[in-house]
Amino acid sequence: MRPFDQHRPNPARMYDYMLGGSANYAVDREAIEQLAELIPEAVPLARANRAFLQRAVRYVAAAGVRQFLDLGSGLPTQGSAHEVAPEARVVYVDHDPVVATHAKALLAELAEARAPRAPGRALVVEADLLDPDDVLAQAGRFLDLAEPVGVVLVSILHFLPDSAQPQRAVAALRERMPPGSHLVITHATTRGRLEEERPQGPAASGGDRTPAEIRAFFGDFVLEPPGLVQAVDWRPDRPKLVGDWSLPSSLMAGVAKKVAAKK
Repeated sequence: MRPFDQHRPNPARMYDYMLGGSANYAVDREAIEQLAELIPEAVPLARANRAFLQRAVRYVAAAGVRQFLDLGSGLPTQGSAHEVAPEARVVYVDHDPVVATHAKALLAELAEARAPRAPGRALVVEADLLDPDDVLAQAGRFLDLAEPVGVVLVSILHFLPDSAQPQRAVAALRERMPPGSHLVITHATTRGRLEEERPQGPAASGGDRTPAEIRAFFGDFVLEPPGLVQAVDWRPDRPKLVGDWSLPSSLMAGVAKKVAAKK
């Protein structure tokens, strides 16, 4: 097994630490403490993102979907899809070979601790979401791609510039999914920006997209209510209370369903 470098912070381990996990090292914790000083909303955003993922997976599972494909998943800890929907089959996909290897080890440890003689309902594959053919070829060995799938793209698309053509990759995934499938997306956008203009300056060369451009990732899938909104506002578990804080940055979130074409 290729080991993590314990002397350099790793984004997957850092995210695990922000969520309160234990699959991280001192160097990751130190990096997050420094990040939080520079960007105080970093940890609240990570937790809001994970809370949305949990609500969305519960919603999709309640709609009858029994399998999930989580792309750019990192380490499957702290309330990941297989924990939220324990009866579902889940495939986690990450392109980093070291992260994928350790994710597999984590799942194996969890499976052994909980049900040593039962077959696992989650697995990890090493693949790049920008290569949807490879993703689906590997996932198809565990999932039934003729049945509805919950495709999860949470906090990954904003890391991909337009030059990488993530729009084409997501469109290919949408096309291959059968009716009844759902697409779950979160996407950060410029701090406080909700207007429709194209961002200018250095951010424009990255994955900083307007809400209209984020909406385009859903294609012809039908957005479930309340549509594309701030992650904290997507079907919250409880109503907002007086004095509730709001995130200073924008993390847009939505869930959309593929409907059968009318004959």
